[in-house]
Parts: sequence; C-alpha cells; structure tokens
Amino acid sequence: MAWALTEDLAEYMATAGEFLRSRPVLHTIQLAVAETLLVRGSSTFGEAAPLFGWWRSPGGEITAALLHTPPYPVLLTLLPAEAVQPLAEALLARARPLPGVNAEEATATAFAAAWSALTGVSGQEARRSRLFRLGELTPPAPLPPGAPRVAAAADHALLESWLVAFGEEINDVQRDPAEVIADRVSYGGLTLWEVDGTAVSLAGHNRPAAGVVRVGPVYTPREHRQRGYGGAVTTAVCRAALGGGAAEVVLFTDLANPTSNALYQRLGFLAVDDLLGLSFGP
Repeated sequence: MAWALTEDLAEYMATAGEFLRSRPVLHTIQLAVAETLLVRGSSTFGEAAPLFGWWRSPGGEITAALLHTPPYPVLLTLLPAEAVQPLAEALLARARPLPGVNAEEATATAFAAAWSALTGVSGQEARRSRLFRLGELTPPAPLPPGAPRVAAAADHALLESWLVAFGEEINDVQRDPAEVIADRVSYGGLTLWEVDGTAVSLAGHNRPAAGVVRVGPVYTPREHRQRGYGGAVTTAVCRAALGGGAAEVVLFTDLANPTSNALYQRLGFLAVDDLLGLSFGP
C-alpha cells in the first residue's frame, strides 16, 4: 500500500484514469481538469506545476486519487482510512504548500487532522458544496424574454468583469480571467442570455470528460436577478450539452446559497454527494 505522486499528467491518466472514469460523475473535476491540461498545457492553472497521485490497495488495485492545482485546495477522492496518514506525510515530504483540502466530509476532516498533527496548522471550514446531476431537464415555464448566445472573443471585457464579480461574490480563488475566457471561448464554453441585445446572465461549462459536462459558473448581475435569466441560461447550456452527446450533465452548488440550490432542483437536478472545503491557515 503506497501513494504515488507525480507531476506527469500522462502517467497519471495512464495509471489512475480507469479508476477516475469508473465513476465519472463523482470524479468530474479531476477528469475535466485533466482534459483542460491536455489541451491548454500545464501552466493553465498558474505557474506552479499540478500534482497528481493515486493509492494502491494491498491487492494492487487503485482505490483513491488526488489532484492539486495551486492555488486551489488539494482535491481528494474518497480515501480509505489507511491512506490518510501516508498521504499527509508524502505531501509534507515534498514541501508542498497546501492552502486547504476539498473532499467528502469524512475524508476532508480525516486528512485535515493528519495534516494538523504534522504541521500544527488546523483546518477551518471554508465551504460546503453539493454535487448535482441532471435527471429530466425541466425548463422554466414560461421562459423569460430573450435568447441564448454563445460568447465570443469580442465579449471579453464583459466576461472578465462578470467573472471577477462572481469570484468576489462567492469568495473563491479565481484563475487569471484572461486565461479562463480564452480557454472557454475556444470551445464555446460560455453562453450569454440576451434581452433586446443586452447580456443579462451567463452560464459556462467545461469540456466534456468521460461523457460528463459540468455546468458553471452561473452568474447574473444583481440588477438583473429574480427575473428567471439564470434558470434560462442554465437550461440553454444543459440542452446544448445533451444535444452534443453528453451522457451526464452535472454542477456544484454552495450549500450556503438556498436560492441556487432550489433553482437547480426545479430544473431537474438531483443531489449526488456533498463536499467539504477546509482551509489551512488564516
């Protein structure tokens, strides 16, 4: 039983890819990030190299994996109990700065406890999120005025201002907006809802990975809220994903936001799993 850690994406996917693809909905972030890195390169998420890892059971089977793309928290799949302490030790041995951990609650708290015992740095709750998968799409009835339009490079200024505002509003670490926009626009990954030629809401989606498309971010400026635009643009993105052959459409919500959680359930999204984000340090 041991952790293998590498900065080699090809090695990671060749070794742990089958494990990740065995549950593509639960592992949607790992698979989507790998897809993005394959297309955009290792500097996509910042200057520090991403770190990948996998855990082998006594029988040689891979039963857990990790992904760390600084400055984000380390993302863990469900860990067997015996894998927690060796992982904390392996990451500490690499002198890997960790801003936090994001995982199913039992895994997140167990890893944070092991990390704290080694470093003296405790984990503070940062966010609780819920993973949803789309059952039967139920569009808002009636739809609000307007229509969807796939965003283009000419929309850069608007997209950047909205993505920055979205990040500030949810208090989340954000990648370079210019990189995000260039990446998303390259494959039609940002959709605007327009009313009389004016953009009023935005929904994005990741590249398909193992048949799964993940929706997000979804953002409506305050002056356009409570008019149904967020539900309408999310519906448009879901329809496009399904029309493009996606086997599953998923998204994450912040459990502290009852409005968005209720909206997505009305659209036909079903709860799958909850994740706990813990931050290390101030």
